[in-house]
Amino acid sequence: MDYKYILREKQDHIGLLTLNHPETLNALSSAVLEELGNVFDELEADKEIYVVILTGAGRSFVAGADIAEMSRLDAEAGRAFGRLGTAVFRKIELSEKIVIAAVNGYALGGGCELAMACDIRIASVKAKFAQPEVGLGIIPGFSGTQRLPRLVGVGKAKELIYTGTPIDGTEAFRIGLVNKVTEPDQLMQEAKAMALTIASRSPLALKYAKEAINRGIETDIDTGIAFENGYFGLCFGTTEQKVQMQAFLEKKK
Repeated sequence: MDYKYILREKQDHIGLLTLNHPETLNALSSAVLEELGNVFDELEADKEIYVVILTGAGRSFVAGADIAEMSRLDAEAGRAFGRLGTAVFRKIELSEKIVIAAVNGYALGGGCELAMACDIRIASVKAKFAQPEVGLGIIPGFSGTQRLPRLVGVGKAKELIYTGTPIDGTEAFRIGLVNKVTEPDQLMQEAKAMALTIASRSPLALKYAKEAINRGIETDIDTGIAFENGYFGLCFGTTEQKVQMQAFLEKKK
């Protein structure tokens, strides 16, 4: 399928997605969100891709949801728009692929929420993160009120959401919002290096590890441990486990 707002590349079991609407700083309109959902449906069906890197063209990762579109919405339409963004981001979060956000610039509002839906976030020191929605008379609508406290703690999340104050990549790293911070010219190199490392691991093990984490984090620890035990057992029924453990014992790759 051809996409108007997204560029796709594929190499070494890695899919590279670039949101490509720099005229709007890659703002998330309904059309962009629908394309993003469709491209992840395609990726999910592609068994040759293990890791996805998501980034933005130009000086922005995603500058937020499309304010021009939102300004025309009533309560019911606003609720529908929020559901669309939430559904797409949840699809990314629950994808079998490991998804790395390479945040090159503005990650504001929906952009910050999109990054949080990814498994791992790598940011340029010049990246700008914020949840500025209260300054527009709304609240984060693509699950930001839920994911941000889980990543940085309730107190810090409330501060960022209540004030709308932007932070740079270095501060985002300090508070645990991103996993790694780099110089701008090293961002994609770092993201690809991490993606290659992850892609060299067992695809099924990656899938089961992600499912165990995602399911377990929302439960009490005993239930989470039970999830882990179940997925751990499933690994022993795979060809990958037999081949890789035998290779280890024989000191082979």
